[in-house]
Amino acid sequence: MRLQIVSVPPGEAPLWVREQWVGLLLPLSQWKEGPVSFLTSGVLTGPKGAYARILSALTGKLERQSGYVVEVLPAIEALHARSPEAAQWWRENTPHLLQGKQYFVFHESAGRVVKP
Repeated sequence: MRLQIVSVPPGEAPLWVREQWVGLLLPLSQWKEGPVSFLTSGVLTGPKGAYARILSALTGKLERQSGYVVEVLPAIEALHARSPEAAQWWRENTPHLLQGKQYFVFHESAGRVVKP
């Protein structure tokens, strides 16, 4: 399954960067078709490491969001094909998201599931 971004997703990235997601098809990294609920944080203001994420969860600093889960690296690669500048913004401003297996949660209003 893939996620098609149908509207500008909310978030902390600049509007011009978020606008570049619209229309992209991204590989979905979840087990069901519908949106799922997760504790999330901002890509700029959220915790940067595993320990900080655990502490944020325990202290109630994360927000519950319903959306679609997409692995960061393949998403940035797809974005790069459309807008190298937008992909570069992510590389420069969120290097913590490019280490290991990290995930974006696109708000449920921003996407729809597309079956092959």
